[in-house]
Amino acid sequence: MRRNRKTKIVATLGPASSEPEQIKALFEQGADVFRINMSHTPRQLLAKLHGSVRALEREDGRPIGVLVDLQGPKIRLGALSGGAVELPAGSRTKLVLDKIAPEKDLIPVPHSEVFAALKPGDKVLIDDGKISLQIETVSGSSASALVLTGGTARDRKGVNLPDTVLPIPALTEKDRSDLDAALNLGVDWMALSFVQRPDDVAELRKLVSGKAAVLAKIEKPKALDWLPEILDLTDALMVARGDLGVELPLESVPIRQKEITRAARRAGKPVVVATQMLESMIQSPAPTRAEVSDVATAVFDGADAVMLSAETAAGKYPAEAVVMMNRIVSAVEDSPLFQTLMDTQRSEPEETTPDAIMAAVHQVTHTMHARAIVSWTKSGSTGLRASRERPEAPIIALTPNIETARRLSLAWGLHCVLTDDAHDLDDVVERAARIAQSEGFAKQGQRIVVTAGVPLGTPGATNLLRVAFVGGR
Repeated sequence: MRRNRKTKIVATLGPASSEPEQIKALFEQGADVFRINMSHTPRQLLAKLHGSVRALEREDGRPIGVLVDLQGPKIRLGALSGGAVELPAGSRTKLVLDKIAPEKDLIPVPHSEVFAALKPGDKVLIDDGKISLQIETVSGSSASALVLTGGTARDRKGVNLPDTVLPIPALTEKDRSDLDAALNLGVDWMALSFVQRPDDVAELRKLVSGKAAVLAKIEKPKALDWLPEILDLTDALMVARGDLGVELPLESVPIRQKEITRAARRAGKPVVVATQMLESMIQSPAPTRAEVSDVATAVFDGADAVMLSAETAAGKYPAEAVVMMNRIVSAVEDSPLFQTLMDTQRSEPEETTPDAIMAAVHQVTHTMHARAIVSWTKSGSTGLRASRERPEAPIIALTPNIETARRLSLAWGLHCVLTDDAHDLDDVVERAARIAQSEGFAKQGQRIVVTAGVPLGTPGATNLLRVAFVGGR
């Protein structure tokens, strides 16, 4: 199955999309990668969902990526006296280290690491920021706070600490167990939640040991301070705007989204824009105009993928949400403005042979109106370099590794085809032309541009550019 767009769609699986026929419908409507959120997925269901995607992959013959999203350390309130407490704006309250409030009006926070890290002036946000506190004093296992934004605090609501770096690992015991299960199944991407610092990503990368690619979710303000270092350690980024929008001023989130997207594009690593993209389609068969504009903005920014969360996992219209996302992306990419923006946002190539080759590929493809770029890629690095250029022509990534093909399904513009290593240079060109024709990208007599590395099969050694005619003319 060939997609006629370059920006990928990630669809989250859940109660509304857990049966094989539902997953197939999402794929046929445009989903390229399936996300499994371990915050809501029991281990047995993880295995079932993964098996259904792999069965669909065998049936269709197209590599499909599976992304497992680890829950991460979620801070929550304990049990309040009477189940709730009113916190009027301007009043003062007290946080205590306890699972159950020992007295009325006290706020139990059963996480010792919170009190170890809090300092006067830090903000504490409760229930996705509906309630805002500012810490005044901290003493051992308690902290007094001024209520900035009032409301009703209830049992087990989430707590966000935008000003505080918590001395806790990004991986909980549950995450480690889920990670082992996912790696044993053979998933393609592991997403790390609530990244605060580079060490969090390094820990996951060490545990993964190359068995999957690593995606760092940027949803904590502190991660933005370390973005270059995090980018060096991760294989991809996600702009997770849910918690990011809680912990940052809302008006700064679009700016940060663009900064993260451009940083990832400069590094040549995939970037996914996520959260509330078509939120109203959880209940409605059509999105709002603002949501359509939001998706379009991410596509115009050159994001590798846009993601659907509850829309496909728990919404009433999961297939319709994918259809709508596909329509929006396709309309943006068909507009004359789209390629102009991709060209103006292109980064200067680094002083390496692969970067120089890919920059030349872009120019040659444009000048000769080549119908496709065909990149032989074993590790995936050549495919990602081609994707980084955001060229006009579609990119066919030929690889002998199914793991590489599945991981590259997240990357902008790549149509992955599994094929054996080339035998010699003639085979490199002839098979590239044959596959470009059979996959529907080029017709007899049309030009394609071929890239590869010599010696053949050497990972990351892109040093060959050839212009070829389909059909051998």
